[in-house]
Amino acid sequence: MNNLRGILLLTAAMAAFAVEDSFIKHLTLFLPRWQIFLCLGGASVVVFGLLARAQGVNVFARRYRTKIIFWRTLSDTVAASAFITALWLVPLSTVAAVFQATPLAITLGAALFMGEQVGWRRWAAIITGFIGVLIIIRPGLAGFDPSALFVLIAVAGIAARDLLTRLVPPNTSSMVVSFYGSSSFVLAVPLLMLSGEPFVSLTPTTGLYLAIGVFFGIIGYYMIVVAMRLGDASAIMPFRYTRLLFSIILGYIVFSESPDALTYAGSALIIASGLYTFLRERKLARGHAPASSAAV
Repeated sequence: MNNLRGILLLTAAMAAFAVEDSFIKHLTLFLPRWQIFLCLGGASVVVFGLLARAQGVNVFARRYRTKIIFWRTLSDTVAASAFITALWLVPLSTVAAVFQATPLAITLGAALFMGEQVGWRRWAAIITGFIGVLIIIRPGLAGFDPSALFVLIAVAGIAARDLLTRLVPPNTSSMVVSFYGSSSFVLAVPLLMLSGEPFVSLTPTTGLYLAIGVFFGIIGYYMIVVAMRLGDASAIMPFRYTRLLFSIILGYIVFSESPDALTYAGSALIIASGLYTFLRERKLARGHAPASSAAV
């Protein structure tokens, strides 16, 4: 039941993030990236801080100033900086397609750094998925856009963040985790300011877009934190792929984007790899003995 709730929350979060991405990408046409993040992050920090206070939670308590929270926030900062840069430079559908490698990166990280047993079948799935990534970004070919590498940096940051989320003590309020995660947007501002983009005054339209982005970002971020803590990572992670569907639809409607055949082919490989991993994990959960899981 917890896995089902996690899946539903994660899918809803992916829809919210796809909407937020669309508004952020549109805003990069009018506002500097650091200003967008300052507004989004500042508003999110205030909202989560107030919600935590309403629940009687002191987000600045010493017990929350841990190495896990620090490294999780740092991972989020790197991911956020790379992701908004990718949105600025790369089509939304391409960003979303490459970003689908995140569940595979999480499985890889869990195997390498957290002791999870991953057999040859899932290793093959991971390799196949990353072949799909290479097909999408096409390094060395005429269609290669180096800006797409920013998405890979974001993928690594998000994978680290989600793995670290699993190490946060269960009695830590999700509001606290969300508060420090949102603060990564603000922490990313100095990095983004290095580009020298000047301040631009807000208009009623850009202000409205920012408000909508903040709303969907807050809802999505909170849902993904709760989802990660409710369900098993191996069970719920494949449903991150729904973000690609939402992003392709929004990319077509809002930005008139139309992914090419290679992008669809690479995306299919990534999604198939993730779904295979999910099905294997579900089969194990239904009754495989622990001894057999080592060979999965």
